[in-house]
Amino acid sequence: MKLDRYELRSGDNFLSYEFISEGVRRRVSKLIQFSLIDKDALFFNLAFGDKKYESGEMDDIAITDNGDSEKVLATVVAAVYTFCDKYPEAWIYATGSTESRTRLYKMGINRYYDAVQTDFEIFGFTKNGWERFEKSKNYQAFVVQRKRLKFGI
Repeated sequence: MKLDRYELRSGDNFLSYEFISEGVRRRVSKLIQFSLIDKDALFFNLAFGDKKYESGEMDDIAITDNGDSEKVLATVVAAVYTFCDKYPEAWIYATGSTESRTRLYKMGINRYYDAVQTDFEIFGFTKNGWERFEKSKNYQAFVVQRKRLKFGI
């Protein structure tokens, strides 16, 4: 999938990524981190946010409002693809730090659904549990896994 995105720098183990948002307000360092939640199931949490200037830690509640949300989202999607190239069996869990951020994630999944659903299994979590993602539903969390290649003869 070719989208306008920022250049990513990844850590040696492909669990962390950094890029610079260059929007209308300022240049902001952004962090994307994949943290192992369940070793046996290869279940990872995806965390995303601004990099705090003083400490280098992630701030996942900052509102950057830099006018480049499409490009930022495309960069996070690119990090997911890169991560899955390194960890093809991984499940990636994501939820927003607030309800409104979770809604933003859903809108992002909806926006790119046709492009990414060919490459990923996508599920949403409701009060009834996990189910295949549907564009019209609201979810509390999401999980994706790269589809495995199937070779036919």
